[in-house]
Amino acid sequence: MHNRLDILLVEDNADLAANIIDYLEAIGHRLHYAADGDAGLRDVFTRPIDLVLLDVALPRRDGLSVCAEVRRRADRRIPILMLTARDTLGDKLAGFASGADDYLVKPFALAELAARIGALAHRTTLQEPYRLVIGPLAVDRQARLATRDGRLLHLSPRLWDLLLLLAEMSPNPVARIDATRRLWGDEPPSSDVLRAHIHLLRQIVDKPFAAPMIETVHGVGFRLVVPA
Repeated sequence: MHNRLDILLVEDNADLAANIIDYLEAIGHRLHYAADGDAGLRDVFTRPIDLVLLDVALPRRDGLSVCAEVRRRADRRIPILMLTARDTLGDKLAGFASGADDYLVKPFALAELAARIGALAHRTTLQEPYRLVIGPLAVDRQARLATRDGRLLHLSPRLWDLLLLLAEMSPNPVARIDATRRLWGDEPPSSDVLRAHIHLLRQIVDKPFAAPMIETVHGVGFRLVVPA
């Protein structure tokens, strides 16, 4: 989990969503937005999301269903904070039963929302495994080291961040735009900078070994897979 979080907001009230996005982006977070439950569920599995802000009463698929489906399908613990006008004990218990980590009743102060996001991100960081293992590749978040078949991979800080992102999302693909924004913010140095870094990463992670692990997903981006 990073100080600057990629946050998915799933909320059908456009005015409230705009206020939340403006506030959280102003304090340094990056926001992704979905206006209905189906779109929100899709974004959880196709974008590098650190935390989800999830309304309960959504079009297409309600927030309780989205939350339960994320918990069923995700291979990592993505923190979910529910936002809702439903404030009875039964509503809150239903939210927690579906897998929510926290529950904030509307209307709320944006400063309280930011504080809860910070606390939830910190708590999740403490629970995250230090090591990610994808077949012969091991990635140690704490030591910022990676090995393949027991051999240390010598990575620059930027290549380390790129490999970590691919490992966290594996086996799902990382979209080019998401990787670029995660590594360089909203203004990358050039249009080819990601392609160049993927090439360099392949020289280190794939070329010395028998089978490649970094795949191009045409029209989408890249993903890290267990070699066949």
